[in-house]
Amino acid sequence: LHPEGENGLIPSVIHFPADGPPIVGREARARAVADPRNTIFSIKRFMGRGLSDVKDDLAALPYQASETERKVIQMDVRGHKYTPPQLSALILGKVRDVASRALGRNVARAVITVPAYFDDTQRQATRAAAWLAGLEVLRIINEPTAASLAYGLDRREEGNVAVYDLGGGTFDVSVLSIEQGVFRVLSTAGDTHLGGDDFDRRLVDVARSEIGSKVGARVIEDPGFQQAVRLAAERCKIELSQRPEVEMHIALPELGLNWRRRFAREEFDRLTADLVERTIDCCRRALSDARLGNAEIDEVVLVGGSSRIPAVRAKVEAFFGRKPHTELNPDEVVALGAAVQAKILTGGKRDMLLLDVTPLSLGIETMGGAVAKIIQRNSTIPCHATEGFTTYADNQTGIDFNIVQGERELAKDCRSLGRFQLKGIPPMPAGMARVAVRFHIDA
Repeated sequence: LHPEGENGLIPSVIHFPADGPPIVGREARARAVADPRNTIFSIKRFMGRGLSDVKDDLAALPYQASETERKVIQMDVRGHKYTPPQLSALILGKVRDVASRALGRNVARAVITVPAYFDDTQRQATRAAAWLAGLEVLRIINEPTAASLAYGLDRREEGNVAVYDLGGGTFDVSVLSIEQGVFRVLSTAGDTHLGGDDFDRRLVDVARSEIGSKVGARVIEDPGFQQAVRLAAERCKIELSQRPEVEMHIALPELGLNWRRRFAREEFDRLTADLVERTIDCCRRALSDARLGNAEIDEVVLVGGSSRIPAVRAKVEAFFGRKPHTELNPDEVVALGAAVQAKILTGGKRDMLLLDVTPLSLGIETMGGAVAKIIQRNSTIPCHATEGFTTYADNQTGIDFNIVQGERELAKDCRSLGRFQLKGIPPMPAGMARVAVRFHIDA
C-alpha cells in the first residue's frame, strides 16, 4: 500500500513534536487541533515574502512569525526559527522519500511547478527549498502550463486554451496558443493571495461570530479552537461540492464547546461570490493581455482542488461560454504535467516545445522614483532587452541601480529584487556618460 494511503497526495502540513524529527503530511494534519502552535500549514503563501506582505494571512494563523534582517519572514516554532524555504524543504523531502520508496530507487532530480504569478523572489525561494531537500531542479514551470501538458493538448494541431487554476492558497489563469506542438503562453494573470483557504475563512468567520456571542473571547482566541474551526470549515466546503446541505460541527469538550450549524450550498455561494468574481476579473485581464475575446478560446481546463466548487465551475462555464475540462483529478493534473515535462527534459520523445512567459514586468528605478520597464510582463522566455541610462549630475562617478518587478509606475509600489552600484565612471558633464543595462531571463 502507498505510505500516504490510497493516493500520492501529501498535505502541506508540518508538525514539530516536543521530541523527535518533524512530521509531514496526513499525520501532521491530524495533530493540528491538539497542538496548533507547533503545526505549520499554508506555507506557500509566505514563499519569498516579508512580514508587511502577509499581515492579513498571519492574523488568521495560530503560529508566531518574525522577520530576518534581510526582511525574510520566519516562523517561530518551539524556540527555533524556520524560513518558508526551510519548511517547504521538509515537505519536498517527504515527497522525495515517498517517490523513492514507490520507484525503488533514489530520486534526486525534479521538475517543480509554481503558480504562474509567482514573482522572481518566490521562484528563487522555491529553488532554495528544493536544494535544501536534496533535489536538483531541472526546470521550474508554471502550474497552468503543466496542466495543459497533462491533458495532452499539445496533440491539438492548433487552438487557444485557457487554464483556470484555483488552488489552496493561490489563483492563476493562463492563456496559451498551440500550433503544431508549440505551446506559446500568450498571457498570465493571477492573485497569490486568493485560494481555497479564503473560501474556508468565510465559513470560519460565520462560526466565530456565532460561537463568540455564546462563549466569549477566551475560547475564540484559543489556538486549538482556531485550528478546529478551520478544519471543520474545510470539511464543510468539500462536502458542499457533493451535497446541497451540510452540517458543520465543532466539538471541543475541554473548552465546553459543542456547536452545530447547517449550511446550504446557496448560502456558501453567497458568502464566497466576491472571491469567485475576483478570479473572473483575472480571466478578463489575461484575455485582454492576450488580445483575445471569450469566443476565441477553444478549450478551458480547470485545475486545483477548489475548482471542484460547483459555483466556480458554473461561473467559469458562463464566462468562457463552453464546458471546461474536468476529466483529470484537479489535485493531480499539475503534477502529471510536470512528469510529462521531466520525461521530455530527460530525453523522452515528444515533438513539442514549451514557450512560457514572465508574469511581471522588470525594470529599474529612475530619478524621481519612477520605473523604467525593460522587460514587459507576458514576454516570452527566454528573453533579453537592453536599455541606455546616463548620469544626472556633473562629475558623477557612480550610478545606483534598484531592480524592481511589478506593474506600478512608482518603484516604491513594486517589489525590489536587489540593488547594486556601478562605480568608476570617469568625471564628465551630466548626461554624457552612457551605460547599457541588459536584462536576461533564462528558462
